Amino acid sequence: MKITKKRGRQLLGAVALAGAAAVALAGCTTSPSATETSSASNKTVTIAQVNEVTSFNYNTPQGNLDVNGMINYMTQPQFYTLGAKYKITPNTDLGTMKKLSDDPLTVKYTLNKAAKWSDGKKITSDDLLLGWAQNSGYYDSATQDADGKVTSGTQYFSLAAASPFQTEYPSDITDDSITIKYKKPYVDWQLVNPIQFPAHVVADEAGVSEDALMKALKDTPEGNVESPAAENSTLKKAADLINTGYDKTSLPSDKKLLVSGGPLMVSAWTPKQSMTLVPNPEYTGDHKVNFGKLVIRFIGDANAQVTALQNGEVDAIQPQPSADTVKALDAAAGVDVIQGSQVAYDHLDLNFGSSVFKDENVRKAFLLTIPREQILKSIVTPINSKAKVLDSQLYLPGQADYEDAVKANGSSDYDKVDIAKAKQLLGGATPSVKILYNTENPNRVDTFQAIQSSAAKAGIKVVDGGSPDWSSLLAGGDYDASIFGWVNPGAGNAAVPQLFQTGNSGNYNKFADEDASKLAVDTQTQLDTDKLEDMKKQIDKIAFDQGYGLPLFQSPGLFAVNKSLKGVEYFGGQTGMVWNVWDWRK
Repeated sequence: MKITKKRGRQLLGAVALAGAAAVALAGCTTSPSATETSSASNKTVTIAQVNEVTSFNYNTPQGNLDVNGMINYMTQPQFYTLGAKYKITPNTDLGTMKKLSDDPLTVKYTLNKAAKWSDGKKITSDDLLLGWAQNSGYYDSATQDADGKVTSGTQYFSLAAASPFQTEYPSDITDDSITIKYKKPYVDWQLVNPIQFPAHVVADEAGVSEDALMKALKDTPEGNVESPAAENSTLKKAADLINTGYDKTSLPSDKKLLVSGGPLMVSAWTPKQSMTLVPNPEYTGDHKVNFGKLVIRFIGDANAQVTALQNGEVDAIQPQPSADTVKALDAAAGVDVIQGSQVAYDHLDLNFGSSVFKDENVRKAFLLTIPREQILKSIVTPINSKAKVLDSQLYLPGQADYEDAVKANGSSDYDKVDIAKAKQLLGGATPSVKILYNTENPNRVDTFQAIQSSAAKAGIKVVDGGSPDWSSLLAGGDYDASIFGWVNPGAGNAAVPQLFQTGNSGNYNKFADEDASKLAVDTQTQLDTDKLEDMKKQIDKIAFDQGYGLPLFQSPGLFAVNKSLKGVEYFGGQTGMVWNVWDWRK
């Protein structure tokens, strides 16, 4: 389970070999008749999303944004999807994955012989090998300093979250299959999706031949930080292309970058306004879509989304929920409102690379000023009167171990704002804290202002570090604290090392506790469920003990759909509204 940034939140790390975090399948509909297909080809579905696309590769630190993940989900191959209740469901449109052995853990991936890329090229084991290489970290030999800069060796592929598993080089490679053998058990093996981009396109864009790229994958030795091998220039070119070549702010002139292996493909992009996707003509299987065009409009303001829905400009919206938004939608004619809880939460993280928070007393003093109850009541309670302040970094209300975790993790120390104790811990100091947040998200603005006002009472000056480009600034660390949200797929445990492993590329706030880091890594090989949950609870306690930051609230979710669009159902994971896009009919 890799997490992802969302509109003001970030993708929590779902496992994704080559991407895929949490994809979802609610159950396939029967194939439409020829008459229905012909009619459907003329239909356009238009939806609204808060964020604009920033990259066609969401599996990098800078690309790890919810809407990027949605585009990936609809356009790139997936070996599985997640159903409405987050059940892992095999996607045989692409192929099959079969566990061959528990000891050692061995999994075979076999492609459907009918599977093709949108340019007509067959999907082959070359694509699987590239996907495996991209996300396994197999070749990396890099040593990094505290700021993440490589001081020796080579880092090839840049990932949103460092790979939580280790494998041998794939074996039994045929034209349409590979077998992966794990060096250690891996708790989330069913969520590994060893494919994302077409190898022939990556090779061409990197200026090398596909044969040369495959030879580089075969010949480059496994990475060894103690004795790094010389950099393989062919592999490095391909890695650099994947790392940054898919980051775009408008439709690329080179259409090869848009080659798709999913049911849809990107056909147009009007920056700051909308993106258009059309059916992939080469896609076959149960997940073919039932319409001729999907337009995603980028509308950050919730009121503007509601207006667009009421005016018939869009068929469905997924706005930032608020009491005013719900009230307006309830009053709208011909609109279905679908609500639920997201597998996501808003939080305040302290930057452990900041000089301000080197002192534990300053960290805890600042956290004692955070008005979590006030924030909850202003943002969430008007939508969900039963909502409570979130008191865990690893569990959400309703999950089996949430209550036990809260009783033991020490979150009760921050149940209420305590200005007097904060002043005592500061001992006369008046620190300045710069907070990064999304200035275009009203909830983040309200949260920032509430914190700023409360902290001032303890003599802490909170500096406005907000930016509409907050997502790209997270990894840079030019701030003392950050307000955003994590949304995870709804399945898996890869988010644990993503957040708490020292040096992990997804560990944006540079949290570096030796015990938490070891536990986080060890969760990935722990197959005993009880022991796994105990390890996660230990990490949760360490986070509160060390002043990691504070969780604020579980995010409410809201879809609204006009009655002409059928098949939209609620889903609280990373893929949001588009989780069952193949079930939509108009």
